[in-house]
Amino acid sequence: MESRKVQQVGYSTLSVSLPRNWVKNIDLKPGDLVVFLPERDGSLKLMPPALAERKEEVHESVVNSDLCDEEGMLERLIVGNYILGRDVIRIISSRRIQSTHIEEVRNILRRLIGLSIVEETPSQIVLQCSIDPTKFQIDMLLRRLSIIASTMLSEATQALVEFNPELAKEAIRREDEADMVYWLALRLLVSAQRIRTIAEKIGFEHPLQILHYGLTLVCLELIADYAEKIAKRAVSFEEHKDKMNRQTMEMLSHVSELAHGIFQKAIDCFFSGDIKIANGVLEARKVIKMEEERLMKELPEIPHLRAITLCLLRIADRGAGIAVIAINRALEKPSKICSAR
Repeated sequence: MESRKVQQVGYSTLSVSLPRNWVKNIDLKPGDLVVFLPERDGSLKLMPPALAERKEEVHESVVNSDLCDEEGMLERLIVGNYILGRDVIRIISSRRIQSTHIEEVRNILRRLIGLSIVEETPSQIVLQCSIDPTKFQIDMLLRRLSIIASTMLSEATQALVEFNPELAKEAIRREDEADMVYWLALRLLVSAQRIRTIAEKIGFEHPLQILHYGLTLVCLELIADYAEKIAKRAVSFEEHKDKMNRQTMEMLSHVSELAHGIFQKAIDCFFSGDIKIANGVLEARKVIKMEEERLMKELPEIPHLRAITLCLLRIADRGAGIAVIAINRALEKPSKICSAR
């Protein structure tokens, strides 16, 4: 680190000399222009125009399908590269790509927004992502994922208490949409972490927000997963209809409503920054734990019932996690209840 004294030039102009080695390395000459970029922390970034105007490189990854010898591996590698912001994913093989791998590629493409096949030969498949991350707002995606998860939980619970397998299947089908939104949002977060201009355009004012949104997205995706598990058990629940009593179903429905309310209020206070509501959510988590323990003692010996109850408790846990994130996020700005000195 080098230091320079600020010199006054003329009546109102201040100047600082540039480090000689830096000037030499970038081949800067007298009369050349430089670009100043103010940073959020008060520092100032200095760069030549060629660097400032340089377009983001196309990021490409190559996946050797011959080495993807376990089920689901190729699919997971495609998803991982998509999340990391790779623009081109080239899948290669030293021979003909296996039909199972081709099927994996086509199946996962249905759940990755903006990714499509642009070239296909017997030994190579090229995928390209056409998404412009600056066209999305991260708030919109997070709200969308919360709505999908909320709908899945409502449908799964209703299917359970009404012994409606068709409604349960509808909830299960929504899981693909939840994955689509979740993976797209993660891709945007990675891009925002890497490129400041993208972060600003999709709605981030501070790098710490990327962490808060990432953790919240994970919680919402897990809530959708738990709702799907409940729905899958509800599909075959009708065969146990004669063993269920009204009181048990009412208790189960009550626990579901508590869990649902916890995560919905948590999302609301994530955006509103209301610390008191977030604290209330965390206290409500204690209530649902007591209800869950009471329900566990009284549940009849019917397959899936205890697993369903545990899924509801996990949903409440993830909602409480969002409430904690909401409190931490609210503390970034001074308020009547808390201000930094």
